Amino acid sequence: MAAMLLLSAVSVFGHDAPTTATAETKQGFTSIADLDGHELGVQTSVLYEDLVKDRIPNANWHYYTMPNDMILALEANKISAYLIEDVGFVAQYAQHPELVALDEVAGVCEYKVVIGNNERQEYLTQQMNEFIRKSKENGFLDDLYDYWVMNFDAETCVIRTNPVSTNENGPVDIGIEGGYEPFSFESKNEYSDFSGFDVEFMLNFCAEYGYEAVFHSVPFESIAPAAETGKYDFGMNIVYSDEREETATLSDTYYSCDIVFVLEGFNETNAGFFERMGNSFYKTFIKGDRWKLFASGIGTTMLITVASIVFGTILGFLAYMACRHGNLFANKVTGFFNWLIEGMPTIVFLMILYYIIFGNTKMSGTWVSIVGFSLIFACAMYDMLEVGCNAVGKGQVEASRALGYSDHQSFFKVILPQAAQHFLPIYKNDIVTLIKETSVVGYIAVMDLTKMSDLVRSRTYEAFFPLIATAIIYFILAGIMTTIVKRVQINIDPMHRKKEKILEGIKISEDDQFVL
Repeated sequence: MAAMLLLSAVSVFGHDAPTTATAETKQGFTSIADLDGHELGVQTSVLYEDLVKDRIPNANWHYYTMPNDMILALEANKISAYLIEDVGFVAQYAQHPELVALDEVAGVCEYKVVIGNNERQEYLTQQMNEFIRKSKENGFLDDLYDYWVMNFDAETCVIRTNPVSTNENGPVDIGIEGGYEPFSFESKNEYSDFSGFDVEFMLNFCAEYGYEAVFHSVPFESIAPAAETGKYDFGMNIVYSDEREETATLSDTYYSCDIVFVLEGFNETNAGFFERMGNSFYKTFIKGDRWKLFASGIGTTMLITVASIVFGTILGFLAYMACRHGNLFANKVTGFFNWLIEGMPTIVFLMILYYIIFGNTKMSGTWVSIVGFSLIFACAMYDMLEVGCNAVGKGQVEASRALGYSDHQSFFKVILPQAAQHFLPIYKNDIVTLIKETSVVGYIAVMDLTKMSDLVRSRTYEAFFPLIATAIIYFILAGIMTTIVKRVQINIDPMHRKKEKILEGIKISEDDQFVL
């Protein structure tokens, strides 16, 4: 039987918040204690598990980046239940009526805004706390909560007010979780590319104090670290804890709600397989022109990939040219960077660049990704040149020098063309690897193909078409890039040159003797 939404008695700024649903669960769980010893899910960095660890000490916790990933894990029987705020459950229930929340509440959490660690931190904190106080007094927060939470409808809820800002005090960078209904989610409107409780709240804050709101969609676990390094001026929806209060600058509480366990109930929908697939396809690509999100993500992925290949190839080539005659300083520096970059996981390297090295700059995640992947590809290019050139016999160099070629001419006319035959197959494979590795750039606020797929999944709560489509697109992109390299490889291979090209510049005399 479909679950029926109830209202709790937990007061949030003077009104009730939606919370649990009552229905039979598949496994028969009726209380939190029943979950002890089972596999349970929770979103990374929300700290909800701390509310129940003393009640279910033997539970095994699994951490997920996005809330909808926990639904997939639940359906695949990888976990028995997961923790989420009741307002998030309401949005999930609208798409998945088979979900059930336990009546027993895990606890109550307070949510605050983390203020960026930069020169504006002190007065931005004062302004934010002042705005929160005013919004509670004049009923603005109550109104937001009623509209975006109590009566949320993804199809009809839009930014309602016209928060016109003078922008006299410049832009403020705001970190949000871009696929988190009803607080912040991808939804283009006349005010922003995002909608939701947090978005309308911040648009009105910026209008009040003369700022331009610049929203950045990032994984939830990256919001607080980015703000604490000064990358963002504000980070939204941060769960309060004593430890976070000690290490970060947090605003006053701007909303609070119950935390509940969600389990799988019984799905009574009678839709057949093909009908479900058709609905999933429609929601993934057609509804709201979501195919445009995939197209935008492809463009960003290709920009990062092509730019990184070009810059990385040039940088790696220059490094090899500086090192090839044994220059001690050049070899030491190149060897150190090769060791450092090749020994570090890609995502860790990108996050160090984004949050630390370029943490106090306004460089976008896209350009940080290009810098990072250019350095990674440069290391690979250096190694390829070293292997390829060493494979060319020394006699080739000696012969070219005997013919009067300079060192420069000898390298470019004799060594490099032969070396290319050795390293181009590796070069082609490294391009494919690079395209696949760019899928992690969503961790530093880049809206690439994978991130756009995540945003679609967060709106539709469907996994099949977003993931399959993303995999197919990556296959196509890799195929295009490798085809280009194969064409180059064939063109420079002497075994594939046409007779006319080989004899170019050569004349044949009447007695069939070759004459230069």
